[in-house]
Amino acid sequence: MRICPSGFREYDVRWRYPDQIDLEGVQALGMSLGAQLLRRNLGNQIVVGHDYRSYAPTVKDALVSGLVASGAHVLDIGLCLSPTAYFAQFHLDVPAVAMVTASHNPNGWTGVKMGFDRPCTHGPTDVLELRGIVEQSSGRARAGGRAEQVSGVQEAYLKDLSQGGPLSRPLRAVVATGNGTAGLFAPELLRRIGVDVIELHCNLDHSFPNYNPNPEAVEMQRDMARAVLETGADLAFGFDGDGDRCGVVDGKGQAVSSDKLGLLLARAMVADHPGARFLADVKSTALFATDPVLKAAGAHVEYWKTGHSHMKRRLRDTNGLAAFEKSGHHFLAPPIGRGYDCGLRVAVELCRALTMADTVSLADEILGLGQSWISPTMSPHCDDAVKYQVVERLADSFHVMKEAGHPLAGRRISDILTVNGVRVQLEDGSWALVRASSNTSNLVVVCESLISEADLKRLFKDFDEVLYSAPEIGPYDQRL
Repeated sequence: MRICPSGFREYDVRWRYPDQIDLEGVQALGMSLGAQLLRRNLGNQIVVGHDYRSYAPTVKDALVSGLVASGAHVLDIGLCLSPTAYFAQFHLDVPAVAMVTASHNPNGWTGVKMGFDRPCTHGPTDVLELRGIVEQSSGRARAGGRAEQVSGVQEAYLKDLSQGGPLSRPLRAVVATGNGTAGLFAPELLRRIGVDVIELHCNLDHSFPNYNPNPEAVEMQRDMARAVLETGADLAFGFDGDGDRCGVVDGKGQAVSSDKLGLLLARAMVADHPGARFLADVKSTALFATDPVLKAAGAHVEYWKTGHSHMKRRLRDTNGLAAFEKSGHHFLAPPIGRGYDCGLRVAVELCRALTMADTVSLADEILGLGQSWISPTMSPHCDDAVKYQVVERLADSFHVMKEAGHPLAGRRISDILTVNGVRVQLEDGSWALVRASSNTSNLVVVCESLISEADLKRLFKDFDEVLYSAPEIGPYDQRL
């Protein structure tokens, strides 16, 4: 049996197949997941789905075999998106889910996104527990397991997303899916609400002949921009491999950052939900905190831990309306959504927001949010064994600077958030963040200025000088 320990990530499990995990390993994972489910006393039912990769059905069958051997009752919904599987938990009234997908990873990868507490998915503690069951071989065979095929969930998912009826005015959009699974669902959904859809690589092809379906990647954004400019579309939507993220390019061919897209959605939502609570991850723009529309509506914004598992749980636990991650995972809670990340629901809500506004120009709407200058996500090397301790020491250094009144980029440090790394906030709203990467031997560094691009560089320079007081920090992958 082959199952590499490094595949147990912070929020899911992911391996190169079959080099890092083989079918016996997948079966052992299924038996262990079933054992973990039974420990929770939630019953034995679990929804299982899979994406369009050529080997995904084989991997899914091995996972199901292990689950059934553990005594689980598997409801196999077949080929679908991750949010379709999450939807099925509610639609079929089943507590648990296991979605076989490697998301936007290149071919050769497989993985499982799972959860027992809808709409939440496994977090670090859950994954660590699962790893322990696998490594100790404590998952054992039980009687009573079975698997059944369940049809109709995909259609129910599309009906649920389109139930608001047609848009109030015409909208033309490029829909790009990178030949991933979203090609089965996104064009059809948007046509149902009245969008004039221009398909871009929406035919399913598990070889991904154009590029990996990842709307954060430059090559996909450039292709979307080209298609928008050539066709005169109002905007372009791009979906990742399993459909839980949505990227957007405006009618001028400019990619819209996911945090500013989230702010635009929050503005639209707060009109019907004054006083709403929103979450943004710590890598997101300061404009959430300074936005006059949100303030006038009495909205509350909290910056929280990066990671879709953390965001979903916090959103539910605080009765928030929506949560937004800079990575493109957006979570819309009742009465709009169900609290999980669904790129297709984000696309529908953006279409409705644009057609209800005075203009359908996304570029104008984004410009109206205000201007800021944000760095790319930079990743200086730092060994896994020390990276969290390094960030703790840096937090202490910045607290000392704040208490002493020592400025950063010529401004007073007004606050230091340590919910996920260290986010140093300045008196004008500009900020700089350092946190330990969840998956690699790196730190994550991001800065944003509300003043100018030159000020952004000054902020990074001053912040970087403090970071390099830690000798364990190595070279950057890129710098400002």
